Amino acid sequence: MARMWFALVMTALAAAVAAQTPHTHQHGFSGAEHWARVFDDPARDAWQKPHEVIQALKLAPDAVVADIGAGTGYFAVRIAHMTPRGRVYAVDTEPDMVRYLGERAQKSGVKNLVPVQGAPADPKLPEKVDLVLMVDVYHHIDQRAAYFRKLVGSLKPGGAIAIVDFTKESPVGPPPASRIAAGDVKAEMKAAGYELATEHGFLPNQYFLVFRPR
Repeated sequence: MARMWFALVMTALAAAVAAQTPHTHQHGFSGAEHWARVFDDPARDAWQKPHEVIQALKLAPDAVVADIGAGTGYFAVRIAHMTPRGRVYAVDTEPDMVRYLGERAQKSGVKNLVPVQGAPADPKLPEKVDLVLMVDVYHHIDQRAAYFRKLVGSLKPGGAIAIVDFTKESPVGPPPASRIAAGDVKAEMKAAGYELATEHGFLPNQYFLVFRPR
């Protein structure tokens, strides 16, 4: 029974991660309350390691962060708590997710979290940021070279882009054919004008790469 429950949770999570994408117009992800139960299920914490990821980013207390493809705020809310003098732009293209993010921030008293209605080709950030975080998002972006060349204009001097996404071998995530290997991400980001600054290896199912503009 325990194995069956775990399998069901992993299947739900694999489907749900697609919602955390700047291209949610390709999917039906209204009903944010439903997805919140999936995204924030404690089972995800075991392999997503959110606090370890945020600690590895070494954010200043006043950092300005954009969580692109924020979904229901799994990472955005945590980052907001850990940057009390900063600001977190939680970006999603699904209007119901943006609505939910605003309500969640208000209910939890997180005043430094700002929901943003993004577009597939433009996160529509209202200011330059110290960090862009993309968790389980990169493999959904179309025309990535153009997207990331444009995104560099949204980074402050010294700013970075952190990309967390599924390895080809991960037991959870999108179909293997839809995944992009870490080596391909590095090559594409280099072509878009970035250099690899840091590579973390502590996530069991995902790679964790940090890039800075060259």
